[in-house]
Amino acid sequence: MKKQLIAGLLLAGTLIGTTNAQDNALLYEVTGNGLSQPSYLYGTFHLVCPTDLNITEATKKAIGDAQQVYLELDMDDPAMMGQMQKAMMMPNGKNIKDMLKPDDYTVLDTYLKQKMNVSLTQVGGFKPIGLMSLMYMTVLPCQPASYDLTFAQMAGKDKKEVLGLESLEAQLAALDKIPEQEQLKGLVDMARKPDEAKKEFMNLLDAYKARDIAKLMNMVKTSQFSSNSVEFEDKLLNERNANWIPVIEKAAKDKPTFFAFGAGHLGNDKGVVNLLRQKGYTVRAVE
Repeated sequence: MKKQLIAGLLLAGTLIGTTNAQDNALLYEVTGNGLSQPSYLYGTFHLVCPTDLNITEATKKAIGDAQQVYLELDMDDPAMMGQMQKAMMMPNGKNIKDMLKPDDYTVLDTYLKQKMNVSLTQVGGFKPIGLMSLMYMTVLPCQPASYDLTFAQMAGKDKKEVLGLESLEAQLAALDKIPEQEQLKGLVDMARKPDEAKKEFMNLLDAYKARDIAKLMNMVKTSQFSSNSVEFEDKLLNERNANWIPVIEKAAKDKPTFFAFGAGHLGNDKGVVNLLRQKGYTVRAVE
């Protein structure tokens, strides 16, 4: 459950932003520009039911050929959960009760009691993005699984190092740039309209499973449960993509690497695929 909470955080961060994809693909091969061996990019959907977690033979081969794995965060860092628990708490004893209208508080409290058997009294000290990561786990009719965790486990089985494209602090700093009231609105809307939230989530997942990333991200743009301004897109996706490029270049030049991150980071002119192409790499859709 603890690592699934991290996956929920990753999902919240991916779905809050917007972008457009270039190819109907999840797996890309990166070659050229001085690389001695190919590296790979993979776009993930951070929480799925186990029956929807489909790792193709091409993806298995890509992981097998790689000598190290990079995820958004270093998922096998034993210190991460402690860091996350501390970073997800609001400062100075602040509580979400102080930020919500009484009716909205009751709606959210009732939702959490019904769906997760916890009350806002217990988790009211969480930042809104922390509560959102919990709530995303309630929209699936199953115990969620995670591509990110699965890739980390596959790497561990083969004794390959797992590393992170960014620190937890950097990711949370990007998420914290979204105004708290915007985040709270998304929480309350999900609690008020759970059936609609579930339907929207499953439609997003269907688009992902069809590898139609352009459709998936267009749906995110029209979501009633996320913040979709250009400003937030820059903070959550574009700036982070640009920060990842030097990390990706260094790792790929050091040894063949399998990089996996939210599918929303793949596309548009400021996505990882295009940024690498602009750097002179050949980035080819494998599937």
